Amino acid sequence: MVTAIRVHKVGGPEVLTYEDIEVGAPGPGQIRLKQRACGVNFIDTYYRSGLYPVTLPFIPGNEGAGEVVAVGEGVKEFKVGDRATYNITYGGYAAERLVPADRAIKLPDEISDEQAAAMMLKGMTARYLVRRTFKVEKGVTALVHAAAGGAGLIICQWASHLGATVIGTAGSKEKAELAKANGCQHVILYREEDFIARVKEITGGKLCDVVYDGVGKDTFPGSLDCLRPLGMFVTFGNASGAVPPFSPSLLQQKGSLFMTRPTLLHYAAKREDLVASANDLFEVVKSGAVKISVNQKFPLKEAAKAHQELESRKTTSTTILIP
Repeated sequence: MVTAIRVHKVGGPEVLTYEDIEVGAPGPGQIRLKQRACGVNFIDTYYRSGLYPVTLPFIPGNEGAGEVVAVGEGVKEFKVGDRATYNITYGGYAAERLVPADRAIKLPDEISDEQAAAMMLKGMTARYLVRRTFKVEKGVTALVHAAAGGAGLIICQWASHLGATVIGTAGSKEKAELAKANGCQHVILYREEDFIARVKEITGGKLCDVVYDGVGKDTFPGSLDCLRPLGMFVTFGNASGAVPPFSPSLLQQKGSLFMTRPTLLHYAAKREDLVASANDLFEVVKSGAVKISVNQKFPLKEAAKAHQELESRKTTSTTILIP
């Protein structure tokens, strides 16, 4: 038996139950991973609350890292003692777990278990956002909402590394300073300033090529007003609630804008895409172009507290659980 966090009914952080589970031996094509760290992400709260439907009971958590302690039949890429990480839906908040070998990634020596657990979902999300959904390059102007959050800090660093002018929004002066230290040339305090007016001022009226929005309801439709004609609105999260339904004609009225609601599940569905994404992430982290800061650590049994702080916007950068 090992410890884990399970959800037996959807609701607030209080439904996260710390208990013992049986993991079992890995089946064909699986590895058993003893986790050194487990990542915490806003999407975990969506499943816990019932915003995203899920079969109960379940173990939340999309990412983690640790040591391979057993391998199933047919697994050739991993052996006992290897360090591995992953990004898959469910099962992450546990001391040990089974992982499909074709969704696991070997960890290079330069990346710690804590870094990996903190970055596989957020970092690979940032990678597809700036490299595939909208190809950021020199001369691009990007607006990143929640710039001091886990995904936001990585997006800002990576976009800046690629040559973009990055404008971020943040909820406090402390978060603004953090964003400035991580790739944002300009930061807007959205609680004190009209972010649309400030974007117009910063860009001299030219507006942005792309908006990366993990906030949702509170920043819509304002995000559209920050885009120049033919710009791209990328909504990839619902921290304040889902974007409300709207007529597609609004995109035409705002300048024939493009809009997408992407997910990593699709961008990394193929093994080759998963590996390429992970390798790109490892390289920018190893080079120092993107730094992964773990600003909050909680024991696994305090997962509810981690969710409370995440949802109350008290956290910055990344949060992990230690089994």
